[in-house]
Amino acid sequence: MGKLTAKQLDSLSTPGTYEDGEGLRIQVKPNGKKYWVLRFQLAGKRREMGLGAYPAIGLKEARQKSSDRRRLLRDGIDPLQARDTERAVQLAAEQQRKSKAITFQDVSADYIEAHRASWKNVKHAQQWTNTLTTYAAPIIGDLATNQITTEHILNILKPIWASKAETANRVRNRIELVLDAAKARGLREGENPARWRGHLDKLLPPSSKAKRTQNHPALPYSELSRFIQALNSIEGQSAYALKMTILTACRTSEVLAANWSEVDLKAKLWSIPAERMKAGKVHTVPLSDTVIALLQGLPRFPGNSLLFPGTRKGRPISNMAMLMTLRRMDAKDLEKGGKGWRDSNDRVITAHGFRSTFRDWAAEQTNYAREVCELSLAHVVANGAEAAYWRSDLLEKRRALMADWADFVSS
Repeated sequence: MGKLTAKQLDSLSTPGTYEDGEGLRIQVKPNGKKYWVLRFQLAGKRREMGLGAYPAIGLKEARQKSSDRRRLLRDGIDPLQARDTERAVQLAAEQQRKSKAITFQDVSADYIEAHRASWKNVKHAQQWTNTLTTYAAPIIGDLATNQITTEHILNILKPIWASKAETANRVRNRIELVLDAAKARGLREGENPARWRGHLDKLLPPSSKAKRTQNHPALPYSELSRFIQALNSIEGQSAYALKMTILTACRTSEVLAANWSEVDLKAKLWSIPAERMKAGKVHTVPLSDTVIALLQGLPRFPGNSLLFPGTRKGRPISNMAMLMTLRRMDAKDLEKGGKGWRDSNDRVITAHGFRSTFRDWAAEQTNYAREVCELSLAHVVANGAEAAYWRSDLLEKRRALMADWADFVSS
């Protein structure tokens, strides 16, 4: 039976220690606050441990806590050590809960904001955001950083490792830095799955040796302004068709077979029939003012409704016409002492490669949503159940994107 009563506890005001029995006591501090303490002896040493403050911990609860701790003593367990272990488990569980609530997207946004001031180039933060949003977010954006595995990283990198080596390396490096930051914040442990040396280098070929022959040679967007200046000096159907291909980011086959009946200059729209589209669906292309000016300047031929008619009646110019234009431009630039019009593997660029140029620019230089960029390329943006609910073609957002692209191309 304890010595203290609830009434006594309320009336205690003189600083000191008041015994309840069996090692349980309450201490009254000079400031009037009261704390429960359990005194016990273990391995010949006298020790004390706090059980909480009064009245948050009442008399009944304090006695129960004291009884539980003495039971541990009888089993040869140090109550203080048991308390520390319990707190560590609770802390780990809380940390686990917090880490699951903070996603890769959250950590990457914090990382960008923290380093923004140290980046000399003001566009650097936007490029970070764009590349991670385009390539990483669809796969790991909503995952907690401690859930991200090597398999996730490979799923991000493999589709672009050969075709967009420079972009892929940037994406990998940026993911690695974000995950390092997450580890520093205690949000994940263990090896960084995006680390190259000693990890991913065992699973992916060096980017310099990756096979790229299956991909269309593309011009880096940083070279586009110089290229357009050279293209503007050339006249003829193939040069005009090439410029329209670049400005609309369409496939060469779609441009070459374009018909005046498909074009609405007033509405600034070009509707490509489903039978000419790879996805088998009508594709509406918003036309920028630059494209409208290009179309208005095209010659028209009586009895021929094609935008780019060839020498054979009812047939457009051939795909080779654009390719030959590019090869002649490459040779001419080399003659002038330039480096030609080539990709990073020293291959002469192709007209189709400008779609990759557009996509890289949109990812790294703009903040348009991935769906807007993909729909501008007439790519499928949803599958399965999601596709059943996808109704919008995001025309107005694509119109803004293509206007910005035209400005960039013409700048």
